[in-house]
Amino acid sequence: MDLIHAFLDFFLHLDEHLHTMITDYGSWIYVILFIIIFVETGLVVMPFLPGDSLLFAAGAFCAGVVNEAGDVAHLNLWLILSLLLVAAILGDATNYLIGNKLGLKILKWQIRGKQLVKQKYIDQTHDFFEKHGPKTIIIARFVPIVRTFAPFVAGIGEMTYGKFFRFNVIGGTLWVVLLTFLGYFFGNLEFVRKNFEIVIFGIIGISLLPMIFEILKSKYSKK
Repeated sequence: MDLIHAFLDFFLHLDEHLHTMITDYGSWIYVILFIIIFVETGLVVMPFLPGDSLLFAAGAFCAGVVNEAGDVAHLNLWLILSLLLVAAILGDATNYLIGNKLGLKILKWQIRGKQLVKQKYIDQTHDFFEKHGPKTIIIARFVPIVRTFAPFVAGIGEMTYGKFFRFNVIGGTLWVVLLTFLGYFFGNLEFVRKNFEIVIFGIIGISLLPMIFEILKSKYSKK
């Protein structure tokens, strides 16, 4: 329970905690941010890490943030963009490989002579990602939780790696650059600083819009 409370406090007051971390850890903060983004995108068991909000907050600190005590915390914009872009792309690539090498083997396990998941379902997943995978990989980048599972499922579905990697790079670049620059230009506005929690939930809500749009589009196109 204490762990959940600590996580929620970190998530909702990310700006305050990040200010403290930059002050306490100095240049090591770049390594810490790299690891968080890599783990959130690369390990299917860690989908709850704050990807969107962390990019936005990091962008704000690239413009320089002054706390109530008057202390300034600053990150290098181009170093943040470069490191977190590499972390996002490597994370998805790792997640894909885990799904492809390990997830597929698990799905093919047999219980009492029957395969855990029928081969036709695996084949259908493969066909889906070959047909719709590029769009799915890009859109998933902006949807919390989903972005952690999408590359794993793409690996299970044996989406062609060359195709996956191209759209992994496109999606990762759009995600990191867009959210970081949003934070850089708007993160230090007075309204944003005073209502950081609301802004974070707003970012999450906006991130869900592409998925909602695709669901509605699919629903009405079937009709």
